[in-house]
Amino acid sequence: MKRDLAGHLAKAGHEVIDLGTHSSAPVDYPDISEAVSQAVRNGQADRGIVVCGSGAGAAIAACKFPGIRASVCHDTYSARQAVEHDDLNVLCLGSRVIGPSLARTLADAFLAATFSGEERHMNRLAKIDKIESRYSRDH
Repeated sequence: MKRDLAGHLAKAGHEVIDLGTHSSAPVDYPDISEAVSQAVRNGQADRGIVVCGSGAGAAIAACKFPGIRASVCHDTYSARQAVEHDDLNVLCLGSRVIGPSLARTLADAFLAATFSGEERHMNRLAKIDKIESRYSRDH
């Protein structure tokens, strides 16, 4: 699914940075989530997409990084709305849950959406940032 999705996005004019895995052997999804999250955090990428079995573990791992807002989205409404309202910057997809055609549609919706910047959404993100700051001091 990752290769298919990368090809689709490249054809659509997006610059694709493939951060792994490049093997069919099982891989630990936290490693891939970290690589993608760091690419978004350091400005190497505007947004990231992680594909794993369910998408859930990848999202959980990605959300551990400050500034990363990751979510599993297996419908177009969520893929678009999470960007518009929640400034989603990492989309997580489950290759055992959805097929390649839906993955392409979801990635398109995610990448075409823009954060609304509405005051209510800005206020909510500020609250999330405060929570993140409060608990990151404990580590």
